[in-house]
Formats: sequence, structure tokens, C-alpha cells
Amino acid sequence: MMKKIILMAVIALVSFTAHAQADIEFKTESIDYGQIPKGSDGVRIFEFTNTGNEPLVISDVKSSCGCTVPEKPKGPIQPGETSSIKVKYDTKRVGKIRKTITVYSNAKEPIKALKIKGEVLSDKSVLEKTE
Repeated sequence: MMKKIILMAVIALVSFTAHAQADIEFKTESIDYGQIPKGSDGVRIFEFTNTGNEPLVISDVKSSCGCTVPEKPKGPIQPGETSSIKVKYDTKRVGKIRKTITVYSNAKEPIKALKIKGEVLSDKSVLEKTE
């Protein structure tokens, strides 16, 4: 009898959790820097909204490379609220940008991959393109 009560409680808890959930919706999942000069501003913002019915908690944000530093929001994002993840790319590194920022949260999709791309041009190639 006790096993049946515990089983019923677990089933009730699981079904409740399946309906009450945070959900994360990004305005865009990819940012294109385009061609930018060496040493220019490398900060970009990924905006998102919690479209679920529970507070959204972003537990971690990681980059595929040390040249890209992501910054997660502090504290939970309430249902319907908008927040952002700031990403700073080291624009002293000349060449193509192809990086992934991975967001870990309590959302329906708990792991989300965001992309940045573009190209950092050397000072010389910027001058050649403007002439």
C-alpha cells in the first residue's frame, strides 16, 4: 500500500513539473559581426525572453574559446521578462570568427547553442578596403 502512495506522489509530481516550466526564446541565435577592424568593440548582446510559466535560471554560459567571454544574467528571469547575455570577443585576434556560446538553464530546452561569426581585419586590410 505504501509503495502505491509513493508511486502516485511521484507521478503527480512529474506531471506537475511537465506543465510548469521555464522556456527561453532568443531574439536571434546567431550574431554576425561582419568585417570589423582589429581592436574594435567586440561586445554583442543576445536578448531573450522567458516565455514559460516558471522563473528561468541560467546556471552557466560557456564559450568554445578563451577569446570569447560570455556574461550571464544574475538571478532568475520571471515569466514574460526579457534579459540578455553579453558576449565579448577579443578583436585583437585577426581572422575569421566562428564561435559557439552554450547556455545552460532550467528551460524546456536546457542546453542552447548560440553562434557568433564574422572576420577581424588587420589594420592594413581595412585601409585597402576603404581606398
